[in-house]
Amino acid sequence: MFTRLRSNPAIVASATAMALAVCTPSTDASLFGGDVVPATSEHDPALTAGLVRLSPSVSPDEARRVAFTAYTTGRQLAVEWRMVWPPTVQSFLINIGARKAGHCFQYANELLLRLDALKLRTLELHWAECAPGEFDEHNVIAVTARGQPFDQGIVLDNWRHSGRLVWGPVKGDPPFRWAENKEELYRRLQHPRHYSRIIPRPEPERSPTPKQKKKKP
Repeated sequence: MFTRLRSNPAIVASATAMALAVCTPSTDASLFGGDVVPATSEHDPALTAGLVRLSPSVSPDEARRVAFTAYTTGRQLAVEWRMVWPPTVQSFLINIGARKAGHCFQYANELLLRLDALKLRTLELHWAECAPGEFDEHNVIAVTARGQPFDQGIVLDNWRHSGRLVWGPVKGDPPFRWAENKEELYRRLQHPRHYSRIIPRPEPERSPTPKQKKKKP
């Protein structure tokens, strides 16, 4: 989102102000717009019910597991990546080397891999994007009933509020016009390590084992 800036304080200050200017709305549910709301917990009954309502074929147990995984993934990554508010400032910090991760596509990718590991039978995952290739591109995961059209699904977004899960219908999220990218979903599931784009943690240095002294005969 931002170019690398390290040495010019005026440019850094300007970039920070720009990040604050394009931040997302308040976490107050009344200001989310449309039908998108924050999840209340890893056992949010409204989110679980919303997933079940997608189709009579949806398993309530799968819906509960998806809700749990989506919520806890956001919370865990927010701690691991030391997320700040608003998340656009996190993107700035990543680009100056002060954070290792926390872009929207990284949140979406990690959630995709964890949800895929659930081996869902009645629910289907989709890679959703808005303004691809633009400055304000945004990526999330959408969930539908198996075989259901993408635009009837539910958006799961862990980035928008810095690790706090928000969710709602694909068509009920006014700030964004979501489109499905099937090829991106396929590529990320086939090559998860390549597309995570997260810098691996360095292995801790180990001090060499001292050589044992030979005993004199």
